[in-house]
Amino acid sequence: MNHRTPLSGQRTSVTRSLRIRHLLWRKRYAYLLVLPGLLYFLVYRYVPMLGSIIAFQDYSPFLGFFKSDWVGLKHFVTIFEDQEVVRVLWNTLVLSFLQIVFAFPAPILLALMLNEVRSKIFKSFIQSVIYLPHFLSWVIVVGIFTIFLRGDGLINTLLQVEFGQGAINFLTTPDLFRPLVVLQVIWKEAGWGTIIFLAALSGINPSLYEAAVMDGASRWRQLWHITLPGIRSTIIIMLILRLGHVLDSGFEQIFLMLNSFNMDVGNVLDTFVFFKGIDQADYSFATAVGLFKGLIGLLLVMIANRLAKRYGEEGIY
Repeated sequence: MNHRTPLSGQRTSVTRSLRIRHLLWRKRYAYLLVLPGLLYFLVYRYVPMLGSIIAFQDYSPFLGFFKSDWVGLKHFVTIFEDQEVVRVLWNTLVLSFLQIVFAFPAPILLALMLNEVRSKIFKSFIQSVIYLPHFLSWVIVVGIFTIFLRGDGLINTLLQVEFGQGAINFLTTPDLFRPLVVLQVIWKEAGWGTIIFLAALSGINPSLYEAAVMDGASRWRQLWHITLPGIRSTIIIMLILRLGHVLDSGFEQIFLMLNSFNMDVGNVLDTFVFFKGIDQADYSFATAVGLFKGLIGLLLVMIANRLAKRYGEEGIY
């Protein structure tokens, strides 16, 4: 029998510690490159999570974290009892559903079309043009749409001159709020999203297309039987990640688009948390809503990942 003495255990521990130190020193430059990213996530992602404690308190800035009264799950119960939260949650889900249906496939379609372009110069030019909106802030994007869609803007001017139609209140009509939001997301982010799918398309073996041509397959057949199956795993992974943000509609864009006319259909969880937490100083309830949103997103990612693995895909973990 092999009996390990306390002294041998200490030697093993010291040896392991020396190996770790040696490995860290040998790859010190690689870790230095990773350090800024780690610090970013530590300072801006993990440390703020400590503030989630106020979701279980009647938090007062004057009493602080340690002296505020503990109320347990009181604010989480209020989430399901407050009719305003139900309405805001419905608005968020509808808007997220529309973005998944219309905005999520947009970069896939763009990538497929760009993949068919044979001229490298023209392809590079188109890519540069469709990438550009991604680098514009939401303030600029909403400002551009406002200039075009206001009562005396270009769109209404064309409608009056060319079709003799009266001005349409695009920015104050509740029924047009969601289509405008989805259209802005497509215009701003679809081009940037093509980068991932173009990279996936470049990984498809060209010999598959050559064999398909020899068999007489048309371009549509090649697209359906080679191209789409070749990027299916990438599409599924991106969809799983998108489901994690199903309750995250984007604060800046929605906040800039809101007004007193479309508040009933435009107020989502992100803006609701802002109004509750900042305007009304209800910090604990706003934090509880935000924590609830994060937990739902995590749950959806786990369910989608499990389903993807059940149907033979790799998933994200």
